[in-house]
Amino acid sequence: MTVIIGEDPSTLDPQARDDGNERVVTDNVYETLLTRDADANLVPLLATEYTQLDATTWQFKLREGVTFHNGAPFNADAVVFSVKRIISPELNSEQLSNVGTIVDAVKVDEMTVNIITEGPDPTLPARVYWLKIVEPGYVQADPAKFANEPIGTGPYKFVSWNRGVEVVLQANADYWGGAPAIQTVRVRPILEESTRLAALQAGEADLVPNLLPEQIDQAPVAVHTPGLDFPIILLNTRSGPLADVRIRQAINYAVDKELLAEAIYGGFAVVADGQVLTPGHFGYNPDVEAYPYDPEKARALLAEAGYDGTEIVIESERGRWLKDGELVEAIAGQLTEVGLNVRVNISEFSKYLDILFDQENRAQMIFVSHDNPFLDADRTFSNYVACDGRGSSYCNEEVTRLINEGRTEIDQKKREAMYHEVVRITRDEAAILFLVNVENIYGLSARLQWTPRLDGRILFATMSLK
Repeated sequence: MTVIIGEDPSTLDPQARDDGNERVVTDNVYETLLTRDADANLVPLLATEYTQLDATTWQFKLREGVTFHNGAPFNADAVVFSVKRIISPELNSEQLSNVGTIVDAVKVDEMTVNIITEGPDPTLPARVYWLKIVEPGYVQADPAKFANEPIGTGPYKFVSWNRGVEVVLQANADYWGGAPAIQTVRVRPILEESTRLAALQAGEADLVPNLLPEQIDQAPVAVHTPGLDFPIILLNTRSGPLADVRIRQAINYAVDKELLAEAIYGGFAVVADGQVLTPGHFGYNPDVEAYPYDPEKARALLAEAGYDGTEIVIESERGRWLKDGELVEAIAGQLTEVGLNVRVNISEFSKYLDILFDQENRAQMIFVSHDNPFLDADRTFSNYVACDGRGSSYCNEEVTRLINEGRTEIDQKKREAMYHEVVRITRDEAAILFLVNVENIYGLSARLQWTPRLDGRILFATMSLK
């Protein structure tokens, strides 16, 4: 089977970067303590059961008889090492907000681990769904090799990586959950959408994520599902012209979100409700609405703020997310129409990630597409709203206090009220350019049998070929 991705993975270290191209590979090589089933329910994987011992301690019983691809045993030592590694300052992981409350892991016995949080955290089980377990001896022996030749416990083993050409995976015949049906998977990067479709039509590819809406009728098979992706633009509230809330509000009024949903996404998107959450996320605020399209109000706010024509650069990439380049160019055009001096800068994906997570030299505007399979607002807020968020361009101390307190609040009504307030404030302060919520669209070959997941994960072991 051949799977097409937008760009080459930036690494195959499953704990270092926040890279969806990498996850297409590593989600099949590595595993986590818990996973989600097709209906998004948390279920056992490398852990068979878990209990909360006290407010800050969760105990996980580990699955017996599991080995890494190099023959090393999966046990408590591997879990403790993996937890300590991802939270270590030395790694400086881009995924820290996913595991932000975890402060330690302690071995109880060979197959039991306690994970410790800094305070009560009702979302801890969802967090470990994102924490891939690595093999300690292999990581420590050769970190550079580990980042390029992954070894996990998953249903697929790594074979090779020819950068810019393909990653090859082979079915793990000894997989504890049973050998997968498809023997060999090739993951190939193709930047141009038309070339991806051509590969699918020619029988050279079996799966193309992020199929363009206008290509649906041209694909052998196309499927689409409700998605969790929110393309957004982060606005630098800390310095430069966007530190003025009136300019940020003008930006939100200047963009015609309904037009983008129809013209860019062909109706396979809905306008976001002034927040980066769906109604299915814990913390969604039903009382907050999108900024209406009002270019005259945008011009008035720019004049009131005394905007002097300073150039504002939108940092972006092209090819990772559905219609990303086209979307950013359309937004730039609408902002220009109301009098903003906007320029788009497109970077190669690895460099783009450096820009996205650079807090020292914060860009004025950064495009990103955010998804939240936690189904809990904390992941979104911790990443892109909190003052110390890895990808945040916004800072409001009161909002950060609400996020931090909400993370450890065990009274769900109080917690929800805190998150509703975060949504209200960030919408009023135009912390982000809120856009749309996009459906997942996939192109499949006629021989591929697969049902896409709500969380967007591409798991080869759930697929078969006719």
